[in-house]
Amino acid sequence: MSSSPPSPAGAEQIEWRVDSAPVDYPHALADMEARAAAIFEGEAQERVWLLEHPPLYTAGTSADPAELIDPRFPVHDAGRGGRYTYHGPAQRIGYLNIDLSARGKDVRNFVHHLEGWMIDALADLDIAARRAEGRIGIWADDLDGREAKIGALGIRVRRWVTLHGFSINVDPDLSHFGGIVPCGLAEYPVTSIAALGKKASMADLDAALKAHFPAFLGRLRRCGAGVEQCGAGR
Repeated sequence: MSSSPPSPAGAEQIEWRVDSAPVDYPHALADMEARAAAIFEGEAQERVWLLEHPPLYTAGTSADPAELIDPRFPVHDAGRGGRYTYHGPAQRIGYLNIDLSARGKDVRNFVHHLEGWMIDALADLDIAARRAEGRIGIWADDLDGREAKIGALGIRVRRWVTLHGFSINVDPDLSHFGGIVPCGLAEYPVTSIAALGKKASMADLDAALKAHFPAFLGRLRRCGAGVEQCGAGR
C-alpha cells in the first residue's frame, strides 16, 4: 500500500531569509545543498533566501568556455542549468529550496511560474517585464527601446527539491557583464531597475517579491498523467 504524498506547506510555513551582507558563493552553494537534503529528509522547512554576492561569474551545465571573454572575477561551477551568468552587489539573488514532491513534480511548471513571480514583482515597481519566446530570462525595453535582460533564472532539482533560483538587476555595475556572454545571448544588452530610470530600492523589490510569493506558490500544481516533464526532476 503506497503512502500519500505530503501536503504542501503554505507560504507562511516557508522560511523567508534576507541577508544584508554579501555572501560568498561557495558558502551559499553548500548551504542551499544542505537545506535541500534536510528538506528531503523531513528535517527542515522549505526556504526562500534573498541575498547578494561579491562580483563573480557562475558556469551552468551548458556553459561554453568561448563565452567566458574576460574572467576578471572568480568563476564558479554552479551545478544548475544554463550558461554563464554574473552576480554582484546591487543584484538581488533569490535561492529557492521548494519541495516539488507535494507541488506537482512538474519542473517546467515551476520555472514558468517562477518567471511569472519575477514579472509580477517588477510590475509593482512600474516595470513592464515579460518573457521572450525562445530566450531564457526576464526582459524589458531599455531607455533606447532595445529589448534588454533584467532578470535571469536557473534551477536544479534534486529528489524533487529545488536549488538555485533567480537574479534581478537592481543597480549593479552593468559593465561587469562584459566579461561573459550572459546566458549565451550576445546580441541583447543587459539592463537594471536603475538603468530604466526607476527609483525602486532593493527593499522595495523584496517587498514586492514577498507580496506575490503566496500566489506563485499557489500556482504550483500536480501535472497530469502522461505529461513528459513529470519525470524531469529526478
